[in-house]
Amino acid sequence: MNEKDAAPAAKPIAHTPHIIESRELFRGRTEILIAHDGSIYRMKITRQGKLILNK
Repeated sequence: MNEKDAAPAAKPIAHTPHIIESRELFRGRTEILIAHDGSIYRMKITRQGKLILNK
């Protein structure tokens, strides 16, 4: 196959990041567990309102 026969390279599709409100995830709790790629992560809301993610 030569360059003339090669298919044009696919252009990357621009994606807008999906936004999820933290209150939707936590639903009144201050800590949730997230399963990702075979591991469990803990996400917490601190007293100052910050998010902390730990493996």
